[in-house]
Parts: sequence; C-alpha cells; structure tokens
Amino acid sequence: MLCTECQFNTATTSEGLCGVCVVAAAHAQPAPRPGYMSDGRPAHLRSPVGLGRATVALLGVVIAADLYSLWAGTVIKGVTEDLLAAYAGTGFGARDLVREAERADTLYTISGWLQAAALVATCVVFLCWFYRVRVNAEVFEPHVHGKTRGWTVGSWFVPIVNLWFPRRIALDIWDASGDRSVALDRTLALGDASTRATHPLVNGWWTLWVASILVGRWASTNYWGAEELEEIDAAISRLMLADVINVAAAVLAILVVLRLTRMQDEKARSGPLTGGHVSA
Repeated sequence: MLCTECQFNTATTSEGLCGVCVVAAAHAQPAPRPGYMSDGRPAHLRSPVGLGRATVALLGVVIAADLYSLWAGTVIKGVTEDLLAAYAGTGFGARDLVREAERADTLYTISGWLQAAALVATCVVFLCWFYRVRVNAEVFEPHVHGKTRGWTVGSWFVPIVNLWFPRRIALDIWDASGDRSVALDRTLALGDASTRATHPLVNGWWTLWVASILVGRWASTNYWGAEELEEIDAAISRLMLADVINVAAAVLAILVVLRLTRMQDEKARSGPLTGGHVSA
C-alpha cells in the first residue's frame, strides 16, 4: 500500500505513512509532493542518459589529451637529457640540440593547450550532468541531502570548500538514486555518519581528482620557475606524474558517471515517482 500522505513510498506504519513522511512530520517539514522538491520549488524528473554519454565521451577526450601530453613529455625529457650530455662533452652538438629542444617545447606547449581545452569543455558538460542527477535525486528522495541545490555547481568554484563539498553532494545523489532502503536509513539516521554506506568508487575518484589538482599545481609551479636544465627535467617528470594521476581520475569518473546514470535510469523506470514521467 502506498503512503497516504505522499502517495509515493510504501506505507510502513499502522497509520499508513512511509518512513520519510514520519521523519518529515516529526521535524515539521512538508511531506514530498508530486512534482515538488522538499523546499517547495517545482521540479521534474529528466533523463540523465544523454548528458551522461556526452560527459563520458569528453572524459575520453581528456584522457587522450593527457596521453598526448605524456608522449610530449617523454620527447622534451629526451632532448633535455641529450642537452645535459652535450654540455658535459659526452653527446651531440649542443647547437643542433637547442633547435630540437625548441621544437619539443612547442610540442609540449600545444599539448598543454589541448589539455586545457578538453578540461573546460568537459567541465561544462559534467556540471550540466551533475546538476541534472542532483535534481533527479531530490525527486527520488527529498530528505537525504545535506547541501542545498545551489551548491551542486557553486561548490566547485569556492576555494577550500571545493575539496569536499562536491564529494558530499555526490554521495547524497548516490544514496538517493540507489536502493530506497539505503536512502531511508540515511533519512531516519538524521545524518548519523555511522549509518552511511561505503562508497569506494566515488571515494576513489574523488581522492585521485584532488591528488591530480594538488600535484598538478605543484608541478606547474616548479615548471614555470625552472631555469636550469636539471630543474626543467625534474619539473617535466612531476607534470607527467600529474598527467598519470589525472588519467586514473578520469577513468574512475567515467565509471561514476556510467553507474550513477544507469542507477537513475533504472530507478525512474521501476515504479511510481514523485517527479512524474521521465523526459528526455
């Protein structure tokens, strides 16, 4: 039997109420109504599949740009090491190698621009997808979200906050989009961290993403401040390490997007929803 209050969740009490409505009543919150969020703003369930596919495709472009940058890094490191050998009197002529170094530097600069372009395009589409799955998640389960909807995009651009707010939002979306019993446990626990399920995929992705940012900034600072050949060679190695971490983070991001998109698509098609029909 459906809950007599929200007409969405299965009734679990003798009064004919579901667990979500029981919690909402206990805290003087309005019960979820069809087509509305817990804050009263209208919302509609929309398919995340198209945006999910576009996000995955662009993450693939990011991986390709990082791999190209890794190859360009090996080229410039090879020339740098040859220059060091030439200046030590054990290699080829330094003048010819300087021209090779200039070409390698141009190649590496191009790889950097490609990485930047791929990252910007991916960020735009990813944030559109992330916002859509957040709205869908609130339609599924309005009372499990610890951050307001505005933080879904804004949290990525606020310094310090962007190191953990997006992850928290992603976990709330994951719980709301999965098994209803998990979201209900979260709601009944009222934020008790001891009751939260583990999220190895999201946590792995987020750990690598933060690591790639921190290592990338450290390596870039070293690269732009390098003057001697030895310093340039060391800085390139650090930038390549950042690229490797970024590739791993992008792979896990693809898995997160695919899994979460599938979870929401399956949940939307499995039964009655507060947000109504699924629109493209």
